[in-house]
Amino acid sequence: MIIYPTPESLEHHPVVPRDQWLIARTELLKEEKEFTRLRDKINAKRRDLAWVRVKKNYVFQGPSGPQTLADLFEGRSQLLVKHFMFAPGWKAGCVGCSLDVDHIEGALVHLEHHDVTCVAVSRATLTEIEAFKQRMGWRIPWVSSFGSDFNYDYQVSFTKEEIATGKAYHNYKIQEVEIEEMSGLSVFYKNAAGDVFHTYSTYGRGSEELVSATCAWI
Repeated sequence: MIIYPTPESLEHHPVVPRDQWLIARTELLKEEKEFTRLRDKINAKRRDLAWVRVKKNYVFQGPSGPQTLADLFEGRSQLLVKHFMFAPGWKAGCVGCSLDVDHIEGALVHLEHHDVTCVAVSRATLTEIEAFKQRMGWRIPWVSSFGSDFNYDYQVSFTKEEIATGKAYHNYKIQEVEIEEMSGLSVFYKNAAGDVFHTYSTYGRGSEELVSATCAWI
């Protein structure tokens, strides 16, 4: 999770002469460069990860009517799904997911120009989604998976039975769950024949890269 400084912590932050600051800053720079090189290696492994063919026919409700998973690509070959925590009956969407989408909004045009369509998917009804989307002033395509297995299959929604037992499969392991919705990101590819493949999903802190550029140092 992103930890924001408090006014108290800022007020009492250490202050040193500039020569001491430069020594500490250059030491930190070494670690930052190590992290960058490691991230490049991990990104390469992520791109090389094998795919899984999507065989189930998922149907979503969008503003223009029912849409399949293949329809969500909107003519592009890559699809980035933001699993947005918003269950039927909730009065508003998740605050953390909203922060993610605020950052995605500015990048939408760049993603689209690089053959990537980005959509948000929630179990809330389309009416609930449209109202919240208008309130937030977003343009990201956002569809409802209400009545579909999609959220459950991709480990971001949990059944009443799972909530009752307190255990569910999420983030690639059985773990404790207390709420019906969790967040995440999933990536899909569609080939020229129209076949859809699941290429990647990440949960928990995995989506922090969406906001790390603006939140890492504050």
